[in-house]
Amino acid sequence: MLGELAALVATFGVFLFIAMIWELVWKGIALWCAARDDHKVWYVCLLIFNTLGILPIVYLLIHRQKDVNKVYKQITAKKKRR
Repeated sequence: MLGELAALVATFGVFLFIAMIWELVWKGIALWCAARDDHKVWYVCLLIFNTLGILPIVYLLIHRQKDVNKVYKQITAKKKRR
């Protein structure tokens, strides 16, 4: 009985460590992007809420699409000038 409990606690500890690393990576990337793009509200929300990477991933998906559209418009504008 005690051995099973110890194994369960060890398994939980490993899962918790992996979840912390996962959250740290996504939160770090999203916070960096929010600060760079001057999105203050997003920055504060990302800093306060711990959502196991869900909120940072949503932020990055929303704003990555905007960045892709901006770059596409710049490229097509340069081609039109030629």
